[in-house]
Amino acid sequence: MATRPQWEPSKVSGQAAVTIPVRVQPGASRTEVVGWRGGVLWLRVQAPALDGRANRAVIELLAETLGLPRSALSVQRGVKSRDKVLRVETAVPETILERLGALGPTAPG
Repeated sequence: MATRPQWEPSKVSGQAAVTIPVRVQPGASRTEVVGWRGGVLWLRVQAPALDGRANRAVIELLAETLGLPRSALSVQRGVKSRDKVLRVETAVPETILERLGALGPTAPG
């Protein structure tokens, strides 16, 4: 798994793509961005890990947090895992990287 957000040109859309390593806690008491720990963005979602509900909640949370449409985000790896890599299609990767850097303090160890 990648150790920090990275960006690369997208062969599909011609835009840039930012990849984000995330760790998800499904079935949490609330949906929130916890923060960064070891280069991975930790998230909590209320949705259970059932029929893709937690994945949809993760995409909705980050789309809202980053100010992007949900269609700009996808799960690149880890569809059935707590450890995932999300892909964000964007015209301005630097802005997304700045927003990601501002997502909360480092999570407690």
